[in-house]
Amino acid sequence: MLTRRALLAGLGASATLPALAQEDWRRSVPEVRIGVSSAENEAGAIARYQPLMDYLSGKLGVPAKLYRVSDYAGLVEAVRADQIEFARFGPAVYALGRRVLGDRLQPLFRDVDQHGQEGYFSVILVRSESPYRSLADLKGKTFAFADPNSTSGFAFPSYFMRKEGVDPQSHFGATVFSGGHDNSVLALVRGQFDGVATYQVNAEAGVAQRLASRKMIPQGSTRVIWTSPLIPASPFCTRANLPEALKTRFVAAMNAMKDEAPDIWKTFTDGHISRYAPARHDDYLDVIAVIEDLDAQRKKRRD
Repeated sequence: MLTRRALLAGLGASATLPALAQEDWRRSVPEVRIGVSSAENEAGAIARYQPLMDYLSGKLGVPAKLYRVSDYAGLVEAVRADQIEFARFGPAVYALGRRVLGDRLQPLFRDVDQHGQEGYFSVILVRSESPYRSLADLKGKTFAFADPNSTSGFAFPSYFMRKEGVDPQSHFGATVFSGGHDNSVLALVRGQFDGVATYQVNAEAGVAQRLASRKMIPQGSTRVIWTSPLIPASPFCTRANLPEALKTRFVAAMNAMKDEAPDIWKTFTDGHISRYAPARHDDYLDVIAVIEDLDAQRKKRRD
């Protein structure tokens, strides 16, 4: 039978366990690296992410640092090499990551917009003053995808265009990868392309809207002529081999940001996200099917 002294001693020891667990993960993870692809221009990424790094450093108790990679696929390689702890993965990059890493890549949470929508759309933009009103009008014209591993900037528009009888390889006069969504929209407005594939959450939030709000393009300089089915929102992901206490603390910090650091929340989300919701692997099975279909099409063309 436990004595009162032994019971009190046991309670005191158990009360210290959470603190000890936190100290343990900090010893094994002295800094937290947040992966971000250079699909967003350098200045834009720093403007959005640096306040978040400052916030997370305070909440986690270790330095949080940006880890830049050259393209979307670089995020997968960074996870494989244990070079980043967390990153937001586009759905197609998540599909690629699961193929390469399996359960070692773990989805955590995803955006919910102000209307309760847990996703976004691929859109095809043209210049607002152009005569183009449909995909058919872009036949023989110049077209830019964002990145071969982009969901909204390549996978979904390619897949669903073909479903509508439009083969991008033969329909457009020339197709290129611009290197990122910002690059595509900026080049469109400058007249370098006739149409581009990018993303939009709703009429108020998307790449073009963000660039216009930063005065990088004129307001109303682009127009949507095609919209995809809903794409599940990009999951924030982590390495499965990280301490559970760190993952829990990161998720809690991100969920608390809206109330505890509203200015940072607004900067990071552009003011268009209401909250985060849990993300599950099963949420992305349809995206994985689209990626597998595209891979099959590539293989067929090579053969």
